Amino acid sequence: MGTDTTTAPAAWPLPGFAAPLIERLGRFRRRLLRVDRAHPWILDAAVTLLVFLAFGGPDLWEPQHSGGPHDPQIVLTQLPAPVAVAFQAGLLLPLLWRRRAPTAAFGVIAAVFLVQWLLGAGLRVDAALLVALYSVALRARPDRLLWACAAAAAVMVPVSFRVASGGLRWEVLFFLLSAVTAAVALGLVVRARRIQLAALRERAAQLEIERDQRSRLAAATERTRVAREMHDIIGHNLSVIITVADGGAYAAETDPARGREALLLIGDAGRQALGELRRMLGVLRERGPEHAEALELEPQPGIADLETLFSRVRAAGTEVVYHSGGVLDGLDRGVQLMAYRIVQEALTNTLKHVGPGSRADVTVTAEDSRLRISVRDSGRRDGSAAPASPGDGQGLAGMRERAALYGGTVTAGPTSAGGWLVEAILVLTDTIRPSNSAGGQQP
Repeated sequence: MGTDTTTAPAAWPLPGFAAPLIERLGRFRRRLLRVDRAHPWILDAAVTLLVFLAFGGPDLWEPQHSGGPHDPQIVLTQLPAPVAVAFQAGLLLPLLWRRRAPTAAFGVIAAVFLVQWLLGAGLRVDAALLVALYSVALRARPDRLLWACAAAAAVMVPVSFRVASGGLRWEVLFFLLSAVTAAVALGLVVRARRIQLAALRERAAQLEIERDQRSRLAAATERTRVAREMHDIIGHNLSVIITVADGGAYAAETDPARGREALLLIGDAGRQALGELRRMLGVLRERGPEHAEALELEPQPGIADLETLFSRVRAAGTEVVYHSGGVLDGLDRGVQLMAYRIVQEALTNTLKHVGPGSRADVTVTAEDSRLRISVRDSGRRDGSAAPASPGDGQGLAGMRERAALYGGTVTAGPTSAGGWLVEAILVLTDTIRPSNSAGGQQP
């Protein structure tokens, strides 16, 4: 048996020390940002003071001298203390508005820098020019950055020729231009990083908004679906129960046997509604694997269950004549459920608004790429047509929503004979279209 020689990745040095340090730095940065948002002048003054302590102080007590064993070609002029302080003020004070007006601050500092070096004087606080150029690269518009870079390069040429002689001028110029390039590059890198972080934060906020919107949309869609199912199940069966109950109450006085038959039909319709309601609520609840088999044994109704539906409607006193065509048994179960619900809702409206003694012609035909559903009733006995849908129109709206799920349409309106026609067309795609070997034509 071989030995695994794979080496594990090296651990982070000082793991117990690095994490707390990074956390403290993060907290310090967040506090600094809060203070800067509340009092931005504090950070500007702190940067100006820091540049003065790092470069301005040594200029006062340790002035730069010209020449020397290593730089005999560099000639510097010793400035009086008041003049040096004045130049330091001209170089440092503009840093106070470097974030609010970076281009103006850079212009003032560059002008003071040029005058100082034309006099041949060198100050360590000249580093303020690089700080101002960094601020321009970080905050100013790109066109202003180009002008600032050109101005910085133009300033460096006379400075290098003024303070150096011979071949050293080119070395000084190269050093100065390198410093300018480094300041601009650092500002652009920080600017790009801030833009990237802002884009990531905006994207995260947008994704959170989209997630909430998707959740609300999914909840609204589910509520609509549940309301539609409840309307179809309860509305139809209650219509049957009410119609049969009215007829049974009338028959109980003249024919007790017909009254008893009406009660049995009411019981069957109630049990049918209760069974469908329990099945729907069972799917909505969170159920474990032990209920999966029970749910599979209780499928949703399809086209084959239309005869049972017609039997209940006939028992309520409405004659139903059914015509079918094409291959229906092999259709997708979702399409069959849609067709069943549309026929159910159309017949429910017939029961509500036409009443017993009417006739409904139901046609379900599967063509090449369409499923056509037609429900035509004979209208009221006085010759008027039934209204499109009761109350707030949930029935017709539900039918249209169901048809829209399969790219179909639903039309409803009165006929010339005085009845009402509901016609729906569902589009059959390749994934839901029945195969050639599916069941034969519906009788």
